[in-house]
Amino acid sequence: MPDGQRRIDLDQVDVAAASDDETLLAVSEALDKLASHDPQGAELIRLRFFVGLSNAEAGELLGLPERTAKRAWAYARAWLYDELKKTL
Repeated sequence: MPDGQRRIDLDQVDVAAASDDETLLAVSEALDKLASHDPQGAELIRLRFFVGLSNAEAGELLGLPERTAKRAWAYARAWLYDELKKTL
């Protein structure tokens, strides 16, 4: 990737376990922003990152069909990534 950038697979990132306070605060603030226009996506991210549920488990808990949960996860994950690039 250009300029020393590297690809990060957000499916493999455990934000809650391995992050410093500044990163956790940035994630929390970004999730609050996301929740203002996509509460379901924000909750899906919280359940995946902070509770450790799989996408299927989080979707089931939220009452979402698996395909809907996958779409919501893809959108929320991309949105969160873009938002965190601005602050971290």
